[in-house]
Amino acid sequence: MRRIGVLASGSGTIFQALSEAGLPLVVMITDRPCGAIERAEEVGLAVELVTRDSFGDDFDRRAYTERVVAALEHHQVDLVVMAGFMTILDQPVHDVFGGRITNTHPSLLPAFKGAHAIADALAAGVTTTGCTVHFATLAVDDGPILAQEAVPVLPGDTEESLHERIKEVERRLYPEVLLSLIKESAIND
Repeated sequence: MRRIGVLASGSGTIFQALSEAGLPLVVMITDRPCGAIERAEEVGLAVELVTRDSFGDDFDRRAYTERVVAALEHHQVDLVVMAGFMTILDQPVHDVFGGRITNTHPSLLPAFKGAHAIADALAAGVTTTGCTVHFATLAVDDGPILAQEAVPVLPGDTEESLHERIKEVERRLYPEVLLSLIKESAIND
């Protein structure tokens, strides 16, 4: 695994950590205009905006996924790294990249799956949450866990304050895990 495609939708802070770690990134694919694009352009990384045509019930997830897969294949990607990508992809990406798609999630999976993990953790009153790096599967926030790290929930935490502390851990843990995967891949090649 020596050609990483990053999928992003947000500010790009996780992408920036991946870039600063020296990972072999070859393209960033985004589903909407976002801050991650500027961060990728600053380091000279190719960017493909594969725009979602809808956020409603008429969204054709399979067709959209096929467009993302085509962009990844165009750049000869062999590892797909989701870094705050907020569109759930369908079967075609798993047909081509199955077992080679990673994700980071702001909870200690299997707890608090989904887009509202931090709010759900706060609502549940837990004293510890964290982040999980895992291989992505067709089931959302499922798949083999590669690494986890706990983050304490502090008295008075808001979604924003807790999310920022989790992102600090993600920005360190995710690159470490990916560098380890690449090293293992090189040994097994």
